[in-house]
Amino acid sequence: MNVELLLWLGGGAAALLAIAPVIRWTHRVLVHVEQIADDWTGEEGRPGVPPRPGVMERLEAIERRVTAVEHELLPNSGTSLRDAVDRVDRRTAAASDE
Repeated sequence: MNVELLLWLGGGAAALLAIAPVIRWTHRVLVHVEQIADDWTGEEGRPGVPPRPGVMERLEAIERRVTAVEHELLPNSGTSLRDAVDRVDRRTAAASDE
């Protein structure tokens, strides 16, 4: 009976040692998946730590900034940077013709 018990315990220990690398690898992968999910969805703020916006919030902020820059780079009602450059260019051309 003692020999049989030792064989069972030894076999169980060997099985645990055999699957330990798989368990470690799985844990590492799951930790990375969790980090990716946190980056995608963002994180709530907690005491002493500011909130982190998720990917979709960041993309929305980038789109707003790009829209603002496009507004300045394209001619519109006369208030954009492009309109100001065009006015200066016309004045400079007119002054150089005189």
